Amino acid sequence: MEKINYAGTREASSAKPVAQSFAKGLNFYKLFWIFFIGSFAGVFVETLYCLLTRHHFESRSGLIYGPFNLVYGFGALFITLGLYWLLNKSVLFIAAGGFVLGGLCEFVCSWVQEMLFGTVSWEYSGSPMSIQGRINLKYCIFWAILAVVWMKLLFPMLSNLIEKIPGKIGKPLTWILLVFMVFNSAISGMAVARMSARYHGIPPRNRVEVFLDRRYPDDFLKKIYPNMMFVSDKD
Repeated sequence: MEKINYAGTREASSAKPVAQSFAKGLNFYKLFWIFFIGSFAGVFVETLYCLLTRHHFESRSGLIYGPFNLVYGFGALFITLGLYWLLNKSVLFIAAGGFVLGGLCEFVCSWVQEMLFGTVSWEYSGSPMSIQGRINLKYCIFWAILAVVWMKLLFPMLSNLIEKIPGKIGKPLTWILLVFMVFNSAISGMAVARMSARYHGIPPRNRVEVFLDRRYPDDFLKKIYPNMMFVSDKD
């Protein structure tokens, strides 16, 4: 910018334009970080809950590499996108929205897992308000509580912190983590698909499946997914 001095000549303005955050509002970068943090935070909370209620450590990860669970990542996305407009409203509205959106996310994730791999990682049949064993009243209430804590406390704080990350660091780091999560999700899905194939007696048909059998055998995967069961086993 330029300004005119009293002598009538032009000189450069010393004021520098304020750089806009790379993750302003709910753009792609902000949404990815919400997904990434939610995937990690959900595993932490569920692991702590298991320690307090069952008094032992148990893997709650949904991916092979790192403490990440896509259910919580998508849950954080659904709740943020669905309830952002209620951010300044009563906690009752947010809790009701979390009850519905969280339950819907959990139902869809369970259904997709069963359709893709013939497995499920949780089974709520016989509990109050269970729908196909995929969701129930207890965990929908948990989602309602999480929605209030997330929208009223965690999201505003995390959103502010994310926006303070310099763009020259935040943008490339986002893409690096995105590639990692895509790879992690893909290799985890392929490994579980081969586990399901082995369960049904299907031998490896190519070098990739041979590699998956050697690198990710059943004993290895059962440590990561201790609660995963084949649909045929629960019938």
